[in-house]
Amino acid sequence: MDALFESKIGSLPLVHRGKVRDLYALDDDKLLIVTSDRLSAFDVVMPRPIPGKGTVLTALTRFWMQRFAARIPNHELRFDLRERLTAAELAQCEGRAVVARRLRALPIEAVARGYLIGSGWKDYQRSGAVCGIALPVGLRQADKLPEPIFTPAFKASVGEHDPNISFAEVERLVGAGLATKIRDATLRLYREAADYALARGIIIADTKFEFGVDAAGTLYLIDEVLTPDSSRFWPAESWQPGASPPSFDKQYVRDYLERLPWNKTAPGPWLPDEVVTRTADKYREAQRLLTGV
Repeated sequence: MDALFESKIGSLPLVHRGKVRDLYALDDDKLLIVTSDRLSAFDVVMPRPIPGKGTVLTALTRFWMQRFAARIPNHELRFDLRERLTAAELAQCEGRAVVARRLRALPIEAVARGYLIGSGWKDYQRSGAVCGIALPVGLRQADKLPEPIFTPAFKASVGEHDPNISFAEVERLVGAGLATKIRDATLRLYREAADYALARGIIIADTKFEFGVDAAGTLYLIDEVLTPDSSRFWPAESWQPGASPPSFDKQYVRDYLERLPWNKTAPGPWLPDEVVTRTADKYREAQRLLTGV
């Protein structure tokens, strides 16, 4: 399978090229979002893409957005791209592009955590809390939390780490009423998704959502939703508190990079065939288990 590292849609103005997604202006109220096969680790985009990754992310995001549509509106719009793009451009978009309404993206990474892992585990070991939220004593790595918690972060610039912030800081950034809506939506969607995924053999340890608002202040679900890039997926059969479980995400890449004499700054190292193949397989397996496709 050919990989798309970077889209080239000359028929439309490029608005932004992020770690994974390329955004183009369709008109004043619509964007074309093309999800590439780029992979970032430790906030650095790797020079070698993962074939098929972008189509997996697009399919999973669309699956979850449609599942949640009765609870929260999302950014996707119907639009016939054949009216605006060349045949070569359409080929780049196949299976990996969506037309989205232009919204004001909120500067918040809305993170829900259901298990004690990653930076949350390190925080707990130091302080007995995660992002200032006190937790029971004696929890182990990868333990399930008594209740999911909301641990927001501020959306940093490309190449920078998203720092954790308090709920009070979210209120300061977007207002108290909207902050409460974001927190409540994040935890509600996470709980529903976690229950659904667990019945299909996947634990969603944590995930991040992104939200935007329109001119009327209506809250929308945007960007990507419950993918291996935005979430930590574990095989339920392998979960064992006390150790970090294997995952369906890019952890295989992170583990490989941790063994290299690399200072975690750009440019990233070239990924070998085995790492690329294993990572692509993990992404596709997550899609198959969650959607049946």
